[in-house]
Amino acid sequence: MNELTTDLKTLHEATLNNLKNSKANNTLRAYKSDFKDFGAFCAKHGLKSLPTEPKIVSLYLTHLSKNSKISTLRRRLVSISMVHKLKGLYLDTKHPIIVENLMGIRRVKGSIQKGKKPILINHLKLIINVINEQKINELKKLRDKSIILIGFGGGFRRTEIISIDHEDLEFVPEGLKISIKKSKTDQFGDGMIKGLPYFNNEIYCPVTNLKKWLEVSKIKSGPIFKRFSKGSSLTNKRLTDQSVVLLIKEYLNLAGIENKNFAGHSLRSGFATVAAESGADERSIMAMTGHKTTQMVRRYIKEANIFKNNALNKIKI
Repeated sequence: MNELTTDLKTLHEATLNNLKNSKANNTLRAYKSDFKDFGAFCAKHGLKSLPTEPKIVSLYLTHLSKNSKISTLRRRLVSISMVHKLKGLYLDTKHPIIVENLMGIRRVKGSIQKGKKPILINHLKLIINVINEQKINELKKLRDKSIILIGFGGGFRRTEIISIDHEDLEFVPEGLKISIKKSKTDQFGDGMIKGLPYFNNEIYCPVTNLKKWLEVSKIKSGPIFKRFSKGSSLTNKRLTDQSVVLLIKEYLNLAGIENKNFAGHSLRSGFATVAAESGADERSIMAMTGHKTTQMVRRYIKEANIFKNNALNKIKI
């Protein structure tokens, strides 16, 4: 009997470990952060957070709805549910008190999501031009231009940009092949290959700039985007994804563009928007960005065509 109990305990621990490993570290950190806020709400009102019950979750969502978007409420609900699952506990997130409360909140607030602004072609050119004008280390200029151009040209997430290793690159006559080992929508690491062709204009060409960066920096293996020390020396440490955001905001500001509503995702959404404006279909956009569903890509296409297919264009005044 003791052996059976021990075996079951081992299986239980292994199962919980499998559940944790099914999610990326960034995702797990987001769950913990969201649940911490829920825990603080429960502690303040003398409610139980783990295990909790649908009524308490519904109260929390109502509390959040005063200052948060619908998308935030849904994310918090997922986080609370996942923390319960990871602890081997059950929470009925489909309970009517939760579902109908969310529907009511949505009716009152509306569900239009206002995402971060995309970096479009005019922004991209201004950023590259302003980097070239800076009186800073030429090596740093090359790195920063390569980060922004590769991020835009490949429709990359910021975590994907900083995760690229030299071993993931293959320069071919047509341009550059980049192997993506793992991404947000590819948790099992099936991987994908993105192809970036050469641009006619070398100043804004991701492939040309990256090739030059690798030649000058003499990077032959490991991370291709590394940090600089305070003395402007290139280190062996991989750049952080937050650094990508800071770079974008810094150069937008130097280019005279209000940077408040731009973020790391602006490179990815910028690629999708510009590709849609240029007539690319959703399949070819998804093949580059790695989106698994058409929902977000169709949103980019819809926004890109808001003036192109505008009925008001037919009215002559």
